[in-house]
Amino acid sequence: MHTVRLRKTVPTRVAKQSAGFTLLEIMVVVIIIGTIAGLVGVKVLDRLEQANENAAEAQMSSIKNALDLFKMDNGSYPPDLQLLVTPPEAGGFGSNRGYLKGDEVPLDPWNMPYGYVSDGYQFTIWSNGPDKRPQTEDDIQG
Repeated sequence: MHTVRLRKTVPTRVAKQSAGFTLLEIMVVVIIIGTIAGLVGVKVLDRLEQANENAAEAQMSSIKNALDLFKMDNGSYPPDLQLLVTPPEAGGFGSNRGYLKGDEVPLDPWNMPYGYVSDGYQFTIWSNGPDKRPQTEDDIQG
């Protein structure tokens, strides 16, 4: 008969495997993501502001064209922009059409009315810009 010897197994040390991330790793990733988001956010906001300024310039160009048409029909620029959208009255300013599409003079991209002054022979048009205050450095002249 054979004797069977049972060998006693000795538990060996197995390297402890990590089941998750350490707090330091998570903090590093959050800092990196925050830095990237901060840099991208600034660029996006700059682009948005530039787009609003471009839109204001384009709208003022359309208004200037309408003002020139008004002057050709009537001999002078209107005293206010509302006459560009108001239907003409008998014997008053205007032709048989409106000079701007719609029923109202468009607002600037910051939802404020465009500034306008005219002596009938020349005019100035502007937008108060993002700060919505007149005569500041961010005003956009037409």
